[in-house]
Amino acid sequence: MLRTLSLTRAIVPGLLMLVGIYFTFTAVQGNNGLFQRIQVEAERDRLTAELERLQGQVARMEILTRRLSDDYLDLDLLDERVRNVLGYARPDEVILP
Repeated sequence: MLRTLSLTRAIVPGLLMLVGIYFTFTAVQGNNGLFQRIQVEAERDRLTAELERLQGQVARMEILTRRLSDDYLDLDLLDERVRNVLGYARPDEVILP
């Protein structure tokens, strides 16, 4: 009986220590651990920056589309786009490469 009690006193703290180590490891490196959270936050920040960049591009394209619409036609922009796309130039223009 005495031997069993001393054996239990030796095993229980060891098991508790192993369980504590397991939970600590899982809290740091598990699927919902600290490292995973840091990676998710970094990905969120990267995607937020990309979203802002794309929203800026969409806003710019909406402005250009509006300027070329039937309701509001910007002749300077139309001339610029035609020259750029078709490669037209007037005889009196100097073209720099």
